[in-house]
Amino acid sequence: MSYLSLYVEKLVKLVLEMAPWLLLGFLIAGVLHVFFPEGRINKILGSKNMRSVIRAALIGIPLPLCSCGVIPTGVSIHKSGASKGASVSFLISTPQTGVDSIMVTYSLLGLPFTIVRPIVALFTGILGGALTNKIEHSESKNSLNVKPLENTNNKIKRPVLSVFQYAFIEFLEDIAKWLVIGLLIAALIAVFVPDDFFASYIHNDILGMLIILAASIPVYVCATSSVPIAAVLMMKGLSPGATLVFLMAGPATNAATISVIGNAMGRKTLFTYLSVLISGALISGLLIDFLFPREWFTSALTHLHEGHEHGLLPYWLQLVSGIVMSLLILNIFVKRIMSRFKKKKQNAEYHPVSMNEVKVIVRGMNCSHCKMSVEKNLGNIEGIDLVDADVENEVVTLSGNNIDFNKVKATVESIGYKYDGKLKR
Repeated sequence: MSYLSLYVEKLVKLVLEMAPWLLLGFLIAGVLHVFFPEGRINKILGSKNMRSVIRAALIGIPLPLCSCGVIPTGVSIHKSGASKGASVSFLISTPQTGVDSIMVTYSLLGLPFTIVRPIVALFTGILGGALTNKIEHSESKNSLNVKPLENTNNKIKRPVLSVFQYAFIEFLEDIAKWLVIGLLIAALIAVFVPDDFFASYIHNDILGMLIILAASIPVYVCATSSVPIAAVLMMKGLSPGATLVFLMAGPATNAATISVIGNAMGRKTLFTYLSVLISGALISGLLIDFLFPREWFTSALTHLHEGHEHGLLPYWLQLVSGIVMSLLILNIFVKRIMSRFKKKKQNAEYHPVSMNEVKVIVRGMNCSHCKMSVEKNLGNIEGIDLVDADVENEVVTLSGNNIDFNKVKATVESIGYKYDGKLKR
């Protein structure tokens, strides 16, 4: 069998295993988004006590936000009155898991990892929040005068339609690119990395954890796309503990997240954030490798090794789910291509405007959550009538009169992004 055909076979197998659980996870994500909006979160996380820290971790665990999407949300709830400890607890626990990644974890890695991931996310979130409150108790909050995001508790029209709209269009737009990349990388590892790689070349499980940790911290991978990569790495001999390190550190950290947290919430908060994640990942990995039988965590990989049907779901359901998920992702990429052509056409046409229009560069935007956060916060500045954030090109178009760009810069940086000035024509 050629490498190409083997690669396609591995890729299809991963897609079929994940698809039913991904679709279910997306649906639950839509329900959470519609019936548990951000406005409610802001109300219950304001106290500087353990109750708020625990609440923040419990709220963050099921939310389907990646490490880029969680940053504007976490910074926003802090600016809206949440304590810094609760905000850090939310920032740590949220990207490690999510209903979609929990479902996919069960499909590829089995029940033990499905239980362990949210427990570790809860523990590290609470620890990080508690330490932040202790360190920051004597410091006052940032006094920057920025209006918080408006409360979004208004009654939603057509809630069922809104659930599906968010689940399979808006949320999928955020995750589609990284999900595809994760699957492609996982299939590549499955084909080209020898089955006994870790057993032959990395004989020490602790060394394996440190190598995985060093590789995971600066690289972006979302909680869902990390699962197929983790499954394939464990098939190649990576220990369950080192696999957990990757599942924790990969989704919760990346270079952009580190920069944003340091800029928006301070170096002390960043130090606490990284210290808790790194120590929590290593301690959790060591506990799994040295306290529990390895077979608990590796037995679920049998169906990927042997290629037979998963015992829980029939093949026809996997096949239908795989086709549906592939079509939904294809729709996202087609929409992006069409939108790009439409923007080019609009830019090529001359149309006079009655107000000044200025484009500014904003670094760090990665998803629709980033777009929403930037547009809502900049829209609160006096003199700005319209805001359009282009996430892909990191450009924000501001329309209005007498715009105060010092306020624009302060607002952008207060919600965790980098302001790089006006776009030069």
